[in-house]
Amino acid sequence: MLKDNAIIEVIIADDHAIVREGLKQILADTKDIIVRGEAECGLTTIKMCREHEFDVLLLDISMPDKSGIEVLKQIKKEHPNIAVVMLSMHPEDQYAIRSLKAGASGYLNKQSAPKELVTAIRQVASGLKYINASVAQELANHIDEEHQVTLHETLSDREYQTLTLIASGKAVSDIAKELSLSVKTISEYRSRVLFKMKLKNNAELTHYAIKNQLID
Repeated sequence: MLKDNAIIEVIIADDHAIVREGLKQILADTKDIIVRGEAECGLTTIKMCREHEFDVLLLDISMPDKSGIEVLKQIKKEHPNIAVVMLSMHPEDQYAIRSLKAGASGYLNKQSAPKELVTAIRQVASGLKYINASVAQELANHIDEEHQVTLHETLSDREYQTLTLIASGKAVSDIAKELSLSVKTISEYRSRVLFKMKLKNNAELTHYAIKNQLID
């Protein structure tokens, strides 16, 4: 936890340079927040956490080599004191709960206002959690439905990611390229998803994802 008036040191992890530049520009207007470094993939992010001391990590949930959730779990295991704010283009109902359960201190949609980002960084740096109204509603809904575990909640993070990408219309080969994994590995994830969710094919998988609002 930071002392009053202390400088908050931040690292930005996002595979899109334009996003990193935009975040840096937003934070450049603050006097108490300094960007100490940036990373464009999961492995680099983990390495930076091992080599540098800082307060808050802004972590994109969709990284090219390792999913943001996987990176989050690894970082919290090695460096539990680092406050991690997950950033995503996905609606809060898709990844917010998973992120918070995995150890994130906050979750923000990338379309959030710059002021909200600054508030989130200051709040998690002080040792608190940061959730906006949308995430708070999801948490409330999750508590109400905890006893009713849906099929997609039984999936691992990588299986869930594979589910959403297939449901979005992407081929196994394209998913493998996007996640820097082999086609065989993605095919295995797909098989596990179909088995766990008792589905027969991609069409049924897509129908399930749309029905449960897992994709836009």
